[in-house]
Amino acid sequence: MTNPVTYPVQSLINLGVIPPVTFPTDSRYYNSATLTYTAPNGQTITYLARRFVPQPGAPNYATVAQHTVKQSDRLDLIAATYLGDPLMYWLICDANGAMRPDQLTQTAGNVINITMPQGVPGASNA
Repeated sequence: MTNPVTYPVQSLINLGVIPPVTFPTDSRYYNSATLTYTAPNGQTITYLARRFVPQPGAPNYATVAQHTVKQSDRLDLIAATYLGDPLMYWLICDANGAMRPDQLTQTAGNVINITMPQGVPGASNA
């Protein structure tokens, strides 16, 4: 058991006084599972389970547009333009198989797929 004096925040979470962390629906971590590890000293550590990125392209993502990268493009601004939210840049990364966001805008002329979130169908003509 966690010592309430040593780990007061964890104790408050365990008692339900502080709610567990939840992520908004537009977060890449929405619906992610949490796991718990108990250290040899008895400390309980809660962490996010590994998130596996789906393979790019169909059937995981429906492409709704394509963007040709210009020299000064930024991924957050591309996400704001096409998806209406700069914080959704991670969706563009996932849909294009990019592990590092800056890889997508490094080279002018690179074509980036703009997609709907996984599980959300695109237009029938997409």
